[in-house]
Amino acid sequence: MTRVILTLNGGSSSVKFGVHAADDPAREIAAGDVEHAGADTALFDRIGDYDVVAIGHRIVHGGTDLFAPVVIDAGIVERLERASAFAPLHGPAALAMIALAQARYPGVPQVACFDTGFHAHMPAIAATLPIPADLRAQGVRRYGFHGLSCESILAELGESVPERLIIAHLGNGASVTAVRGGRSVDTSMGLTPSGGVVMGTRAGDIDPGLLLFLLREHGLDADSLEELLDRRSGLLGLSGVSADLRVLHATDTAATRLAIAIFCRSVAKQIAGMAVALGGVDLIVFTGGIGEHDAAVRQSIRADLDWAGAIPVRVIAAQENRQIARHVARLRASWDG
Repeated sequence: MTRVILTLNGGSSSVKFGVHAADDPAREIAAGDVEHAGADTALFDRIGDYDVVAIGHRIVHGGTDLFAPVVIDAGIVERLERASAFAPLHGPAALAMIALAQARYPGVPQVACFDTGFHAHMPAIAATLPIPADLRAQGVRRYGFHGLSCESILAELGESVPERLIIAHLGNGASVTAVRGGRSVDTSMGLTPSGGVVMGTRAGDIDPGLLLFLLREHGLDADSLEELLDRRSGLLGLSGVSADLRVLHATDTAATRLAIAIFCRSVAKQIAGMAVALGGVDLIVFTGGIGEHDAAVRQSIRADLDWAGAIPVRVIAAQENRQIARHVARLRASWDG
C-alpha cells in the first residue's frame, strides 16, 4: 500500500484534501474538496485507502506564540482552542477536522501548519498596531494570513523570486502581501483574517467609528458585529445577491457591478500600498480561486495600476496542500534524524 502524507486545508467555506507521496511530498497523488457541511461524512470516503504516515493541517491562526509547524498533542489542541478567538470563522472548523482525523487515523502523527508563520518576522513598522503598549504586550499585533499560499508561490518561482514581489491571494478570503528577498515585510490582513481588502462575506478594513456607532445606536453586541462584518458583508452585503463573483458577473445589475468594482479597487489600493512598503514592484502574482480564474477582475485591478507603468504580472496556482506536505515531511525527517 502506498505510504502517503495526507493534508487537510480547511478554508472558510470548504475543506480541501491532498494525498502526497511520503518520499516525495511535492508529488500529489490525489486531491479534492468537500463543503464544510458534508466534511464529517464525505471527506474520508473521498480520500481512499492509503497507508497514511502523517497528517498535516492548515491552521489559520496559532495565537501569540504558535508559528512554526508543530506536532499536535493535547497541549497544542488547548492552545489552538484559545487561538480560535483570533479566527472564529476558521479555528473551530480546524479543531473539528483535527478531531475527525484523529478518530479516523488513531496513532498517526498530525501536524499543525500555520498561515501566520510566513509573516512571523515582519518588521515592526508593519507588525505593530497603533494602540497602547499594554495591549501590544498581550500579543495584539498584525499577524497576517495566507502564509502557506505565499510560501507555495515562492516555491513555484524558485530561483526566479524577484527582490520586490507582491502576492495577491484572492478567493472567498483575500489578502495582499509584500515580499522582499523572499520574506514577508507587510500584508493587508491584521490581527484577524477579517481585515484588509473586501472579501466574499467579510467587510475588510472599515472605519472603527462604524463599530462604535453600531454598538451605541443599534444595540449590537460582539456576536452581532461578528455576524454582520464576517458573514453578511463584503461582496454579499454590497450586491445583496451572492459572495461568489461568478454569480455576480452573471447577474450583471447595478448593485453587482458596483460590488465587483469596489472589490477590485480595494485590491488595487492594497497593491499600491505594498509598492510603498517595497519601494517599487518587480512582479505581481495573482493566486487563489479568483486571482487564478477571473480574468476580468485581474484586468480591472491592473487598469487601476496603469499609472505605475508596465509591472510584470503572473498567475500562479496556490499549492497550500503541497506546502503543508513539505512542512510535514521536514518534521518527519527530524524525527528520523
